[in-house]
Amino acid sequence: MTTFDFKPLLRSTVGFDNIASVLDTLLARQDMEESYPPYNIEKLSDDSYLIELAVAGFSKDDIDVTIHQNRLTVTGKKRTIKKDRKFLYKGIAERSFEHTFSVADFVRVEEVFLEDGLLKIFLKREVPEEMKPKSIPIRVNATGERAPKVIEQKKDNA
Repeated sequence: MTTFDFKPLLRSTVGFDNIASVLDTLLARQDMEESYPPYNIEKLSDDSYLIELAVAGFSKDDIDVTIHQNRLTVTGKKRTIKKDRKFLYKGIAERSFEHTFSVADFVRVEEVFLEDGLLKIFLKREVPEEMKPKSIPIRVNATGERAPKVIEQKKDNA
């Protein structure tokens, strides 16, 4: 969990105390919301990624993975739990979740696996050929100089 202390910033600014307070609140809330379920994001190669979420207790029917407009959303809906259970200690979270990841342009989901309590989402970035950088050849004339191009030419009617 990353924490930010905005107090040094506040000592050297005037009129921005409300913004720093909002940022503190937003970051604290975001850390709490994103802590369940725990997850890893791994770069497998230049264009391949893996997102792993620890979803112990969820079946494949309880989980939904969707991608739309550069947003990958993973939703887990926990079935109703029997109320008559009596726990001596309850440390396993049994709650629904929704987690959204921002993904870059041209990223698609290759495969999704649920294995040993881990949801594995394999992502691949595929840039279309017309969007990739292209090398432009440089032409020279016989003398080694660049050949001039004629943009406009007038015809003499003599």
